[in-house]
Amino acid sequence: RENFIHLCNPHLEKMKEDILYHFALGTGTHDFPTLFGDVKFVCVGGSPSRMKAFIAYIAEELGLGSPGCDYPNICAGTDRYAMYKVGPVLSVSHGMGIPSISIMLHELIKLLYHAKCSNITIIRIGTSGGIGLEPGSVVITRQSVDATFKPQLEQVVLGKTVIRSTNLDEQLAQELMQCSKEIGQFNTVIGNTMCTLDFYEGQGRLDGAICLYDEEEKLQYLKNAYESGVRNIEMESSVFAAMCNLSGVKAAVVCVTLLNRLEGDQISSPHDVLVEYQQRPQKLVGYFIKKSLGKV
Repeated sequence: RENFIHLCNPHLEKMKEDILYHFALGTGTHDFPTLFGDVKFVCVGGSPSRMKAFIAYIAEELGLGSPGCDYPNICAGTDRYAMYKVGPVLSVSHGMGIPSISIMLHELIKLLYHAKCSNITIIRIGTSGGIGLEPGSVVITRQSVDATFKPQLEQVVLGKTVIRSTNLDEQLAQELMQCSKEIGQFNTVIGNTMCTLDFYEGQGRLDGAICLYDEEEKLQYLKNAYESGVRNIEMESSVFAAMCNLSGVKAAVVCVTLLNRLEGDQISSPHDVLVEYQQRPQKLVGYFIKKSLGKV
């Protein structure tokens, strides 16, 4: 059964042309079905360089590119986001924080709609702060929760507060967990992910420019988060989950933990260790894509 992108915006049908400004793409200047119609998997992450590395990795894993091959940035006309494609896989950067990924997702979802893509799976891969986990553990998100541990995104639209669900696809989470078991290279758990509005006070750090609480209060908050099911903290998952839900897209969040926040606030692991950690979500999602395409 074909599952197409659902757009929650009747106004788009009345537009002669749709300009995806932050991608430097538009329906009047680009043939979306030809360029993107075969896409089945979309992987998004914060850093442009990381998403370029991912597309090179997946190309090699799928046998679709030669070693050392360069992949052009489809969004080269802008410096806001970067986008790369190989075969049925699209790799897109989203920057840092809810506002940045929200803008990217509005245009990405419209791109997939205009391209007439179907049966799409979107996965966010990234880094996070762990709670009660060894650094290097991978967390597959069951649901994204806010800073009060509620599974919701609170957004103000036309001056009114709108609440949107932030649950993620349970079956997809289980499939990814099974893939991690088959790889057998690193610890992986399914848990809730807390999505915050900033990196310092919003995540209970003691090392920001402003901090008006003490260490005991911080640790109690993080312990409360752990007891509610939270296993990691990042800054994009809530709007990612909410927008994918509204668009009828199967979605997952797969993030590696760079530290255990119960033991400190600053990332102190050596650079080479952090590089290896950051490759773990990439390896897991790459294996999932290969398995989905019958190449494992």
